[in-house]
Parts: sequence; structure tokens; C-alpha cells
Amino acid sequence: MSTAGLSTPFKAEFDVNSQEFSLSGVIRPRSIEEIAVNILMLKEAIDQVRGVLYINVRRLVQMNNTAFQAFARVVLDTCQTRPDIRFVIVTSSVVGWTTRMFEHLNRIEPQITIEVYDSTFYPGQSFVEDTSFIPILRTQTKMTWRHERTILPRHGMRSGITMADICCGIGDFAVLVQKEFQPARIVALDHSKASLAYAREVATGFGIADIEYTYGDASEMLLEDDQFDFVSCRHSLQIFNQPEVLLAELYRICRPGGRVYVTNEKNSHCLGEPRSQSIQWTYNEVAKLFSHFEMDVELGPKSRRYLTDAGFDDIIVESFMVTNLDGDPRDFAEVITAWENVYAGEMAVKRGDSPEFIQRFRQGFQDHIFAALHPKGYAGWPIWVASGRKPL
Repeated sequence: MSTAGLSTPFKAEFDVNSQEFSLSGVIRPRSIEEIAVNILMLKEAIDQVRGVLYINVRRLVQMNNTAFQAFARVVLDTCQTRPDIRFVIVTSSVVGWTTRMFEHLNRIEPQITIEVYDSTFYPGQSFVEDTSFIPILRTQTKMTWRHERTILPRHGMRSGITMADICCGIGDFAVLVQKEFQPARIVALDHSKASLAYAREVATGFGIADIEYTYGDASEMLLEDDQFDFVSCRHSLQIFNQPEVLLAELYRICRPGGRVYVTNEKNSHCLGEPRSQSIQWTYNEVAKLFSHFEMDVELGPKSRRYLTDAGFDDIIVESFMVTNLDGDPRDFAEVITAWENVYAGEMAVKRGDSPEFIQRFRQGFQDHIFAALHPKGYAGWPIWVASGRKPL
């Protein structure tokens, strides 16, 4: 429910099915009376639960001391009278002050625990946010941009629009869009602080100062509803274990009539010649490896289904092949080398693969590099592009 009477509204909601009481927005009452209805809602929620009550403050932007003391008092008093109940307060690193503030309650009362939601954001987070990947990401974007710059207008890109680039990584895509299409506004959001720091450096290097780089959780964004004409999310649905959750957020921030644009892969379709059999075997294994960590690098052709299920209409799907013939083949080889280092290195080792398997796995990447650099060779990396319109 929305709270009336305050200068800035907020939301307090209780979901009995998940036993979760949520607070979001800005809570700055002048007196406890202004939030009395919400305090009562919390008490009623406590009466209805058994075991654990989750208090979700992931999207709580501000909270003054009056509000904190009022909600905290209810929780602490309950701990004294209800030894059968536990409280789990779910915070986010995106809004770091909530963790610091609510951890105080954990020190007072052992029945209260704090969970930082995005400390284990998704199963593959440590791999995709590996800072060793940062230099090669720029090369990847350079290779895909040759194709995307002609594709984007078909999916709603044009000058003067408002745009959000979600999971922006090192921010180079936003920079290229700004230079090529000149949107009126770009917000670029990512969960990796190292990537965002690099993104700001890239933008400065290009002399671009009007991209709003923002730290955030893509599945729980602190961005308002119906804001953007164009929302991009590239190579990211495939690394979330719940892509539908991310799509719901992309849908929420997109304006009615605006479009959400996604790119994803089907890694088992990576190819090369010569040594095609070794290459094919390795990329089939890449798909299995990612699946082990609850990521789906086969998602590309599934994009239409995901967009339809998320509520979009007027869905456009197309694909392109990045190859060793797109510019310098050494760029292609550098990308494959980076994949080998992470996939056949850290990821395969963490899965517990044998030295014999890893040796064969690495050989497929080496053969792909061989194909890319061979004077008569061909190497390809397929990308699926899809967009959907948010209905009016």
C-alpha cells in the first residue's frame, strides 16, 4: 500500500505467502503518528507468521531515525514476547546504509539476522565480474558494434530518446550509442564497481560527460517506473539464474510504447574451420559448464519466448555472426584466449573437472584460435538480438 500524508510517499507491503514485509521509497515522517498505519501493518504481519518473517528493505532509499526507531521497536519487542519467531532483514549493497543501520539490531538481538541480498547475487557472479575480463570486454564490444550499429535503429534506437543500459559492464556500449545516435539521456547501471570505474574512464577518454553511470542491482533497481524509451541489456539474461526476474525489471522501467533490447548467445553454435570437431566439442561443453553454475549461454534463440512471457509485444528477433573476418583476426583470438582462461581455468576447476578433461577443453579453444588466425580459416561467434515493445 502507498502511504499518504508524508511529503514523499513510500510503500509498505506484506506478502503472506512468502512471509515478507517490504519497505521501499523514502520514509521521513515528522512523527510516529504519520506512519501509524504501517506500524500496525507490521504488527499484523507478525501475528500471521510462524517461524521466519522476512523484512525486505532492498529498495528503501531513505529512512530517518523516527521511522527506524518505530519499526525497530516493534521487532525488538516481538523478540521478547515471541521466542518462536525469527526476523531476517534483507538489505542490498546498492543501498549500503541499510545494512549498517539494521546490523545494529542483530548485535542487540540474536533472533534478528541480516542477509545482504546481492552478496551472492547469482551463482556465476564471481566469474562474470572477474576484473581480468575487463580489458577483453572492450574488444568484444568493438567486434559486435560493427553489426549492432546497423541493427539498433530497427529496434527503436534514434536520437533524442531516453535510454537505460542495464548491466552496462565497462560502459563502452553506452559511449558508442551516445556518439552514434545522441540520445537525450543515458543511464548506465551495473553491479560491478570495478567495471563502473573503468566505464567512467572510458567515457572521459571519449570526452563524454553526460552518461549517468549508476551502481545497482539489475533485478531490484532503484529506478522509477515507465522512465525510458529504450532499455538495453546485452549478454546478461544468459548469466542470471532467473532471467524472467531481470526482464520484469526491464519491463517496469520501460515506458509504454518503448522497447527493451537484449542480446544473448548460443555458445554451442560457435564454430571454426579447420579443426571443427574439436571446436564443436569444446563449445558444447561450455554450455554444460555454464548450466552447472545456473547460467544459460544457449539462451539466444529463446529470447522471443522470454520476451513474450514478460508481456512484450511487437517482438523482433534477428541474429548475426561475429567472425575473424570482422577487422583484425587477432581481436577474435584475444577474445577466445580470455574465454579459455576463465572457462577452462577457474570455472572448470571449481566444478571439479579432471586434468584430462581440462586439457581437452583447452585444446578446443586453442583450435578455435588456430582457425581464427589461419590464412584460410574461418571462426565464428553467433549473437541473437531481440527486442519487444511494452504495450501502450
